[in-house]
Amino acid sequence: MKEIKTEIKKDSLIWKFCFYGFFKNLKFFEPYLIYYLMSLDISLLKIGWLYAIREIIIYVFEIPSGVIADYYGKKTELQICFVFYMMSFVGFAIASNMIVISIAMILFGLGEAFRSGTHKAMIMTYLEEKNWLKYKTYIYGRTRSFSLLASAISGILSIVLVLYFPLKYLFLICIIPYIIDFLLIGSYPKRFNQRKANSWSAKEFVAEIKAQLKRIKGRRDLQKIIVSSSLFDAIFKLLKDYIQAIIKTMIGIGAVASIGSLDRDMSTKVILGIIYGVTYLLSAVASRNIYRLNSKYSSEIIMNVAFDLFGLVLLAIGCGLLLENMLLVIGLYLLTYIIQNARRPAFVDVVGDRMKKDQRATVLSVESQLKSFFMIILAPIFGFIADTLGLMALFVILGIIVMAMNKFLNIENKLP
Repeated sequence: MKEIKTEIKKDSLIWKFCFYGFFKNLKFFEPYLIYYLMSLDISLLKIGWLYAIREIIIYVFEIPSGVIADYYGKKTELQICFVFYMMSFVGFAIASNMIVISIAMILFGLGEAFRSGTHKAMIMTYLEEKNWLKYKTYIYGRTRSFSLLASAISGILSIVLVLYFPLKYLFLICIIPYIIDFLLIGSYPKRFNQRKANSWSAKEFVAEIKAQLKRIKGRRDLQKIIVSSSLFDAIFKLLKDYIQAIIKTMIGIGAVASIGSLDRDMSTKVILGIIYGVTYLLSAVASRNIYRLNSKYSSEIIMNVAFDLFGLVLLAIGCGLLLENMLLVIGLYLLTYIIQNARRPAFVDVVGDRMKKDQRATVLSVESQLKSFFMIILAPIFGFIADTLGLMALFVILGIIVMAMNKFLNIENKLP
């Protein structure tokens, strides 16, 4: 294993995979997206609808994007996704009303739909070529750690940026690393753009989608794993940015002191940048070392335990909000990121062992699409509960529901 790890670390394409994730996660606006939208007098309920709009686009285009990647080239599709991302950043920067913001969300959703699953499938293909597939948990954890490290750096740098620039300029600055990623993808081997078809046929296109879904439909074990992963990630993805609303509320009621001579608004931005930076730094460490945990416990066990632990942490966050204990809430938020970044490589490992080679891009897209479906339903509900009952009630209710649902989603620790 030591020799293989050394070889993996020296592999030039693995390094490109790592830097792809690094530049992709330099989203300097991320610690402030909800805060930015709230500053435009948009309620949490409306923000929930905006998230739902984004996920509807992902839902609609998810499976077709996976088939497009398989048929017409993964490199080309990934480059297209970054064009959509950059257009969305411009939209957010010039946003003045719900219509413009909605368009920006739609463009961002298109970027997500064209990206998700495709790069993972490329990595899996390369691991098979190198006969490294059994080390996929280690390699995926390594590439993901670069993504999380970039998020940590992004969070820290965002503090400096917000001290000198209005929040809208952070979206425009993000275009720079995305241009770099666009060029990086272009340097991938030509074989990653290999196509299954040389001409477009609507009939064959639809038939391929139906065929892929039919294969998944007949696999109950795979269905359960996909539902478990997509539901977990949907709840996490919707809640992870609620820390912005929490900090804004806490500072507003005086539960958190302002920093030095900074006013409350700037103090909120600085605290959020620190939280995101530290959170992603710890997540990077967790992701990079998840293979150690995997050597002691099966990926199925890790997925099951992580789901229950996530529910307990959400419940504890609700209690922390009730007590107005900001340090406890922040600490628990850090823990949710670590749990999620420990669970995700485990999911990739479990599914990778149960999928056929030619199904990967589409099956991973199905998982991502189902996550989008859950987010479409849950985003407005979360916003409604937060606006009417409060953030504390939202986390307590979700904590109980998550622990209850995992009883039906426990994954068997065996291969079919």
